[in-house]
Amino acid sequence: MDIPLIAGTVSTVVFAVSNLPMLGKALRTRDVSSYSLPSLVMINAANAVYSLYVFSLPVGPIWALHTFYVVSCAIMLVLCFAQGRVAVRRAALDQPHSGDVALSDRRGRADGRSRAARASSGVRRLDRAAP
Repeated sequence: MDIPLIAGTVSTVVFAVSNLPMLGKALRTRDVSSYSLPSLVMINAANAVYSLYVFSLPVGPIWALHTFYVVSCAIMLVLCFAQGRVAVRRAALDQPHSGDVALSDRRGRADGRSRAARASSGVRRLDRAAP
């Protein structure tokens, strides 16, 4: 019985299983806003460099564990980039274009106040005749 191999196998399974809820939630919700993009980039870069070491070792549990980390961290990075692109698109859609008239202008509230608020402050509209 090879104790180090058994310990490596058990710890690999425990580490992988402990990360599955996080990865499952990220895949299910596509929400990775609580993760830092620079951190995910650094983790993936470190995994790439560490792969040079791990895959030079004989095949064993460390290969499985490191492969799991590489794949799960890459998935998180892809989700983070995808979420960033969606946020940029939404922001672009929410901004009025230069040729568009703002919604508040079309409703006669160019200054952001309601008609009642303007009337109570003594501001009169120029397009109406004075009483």
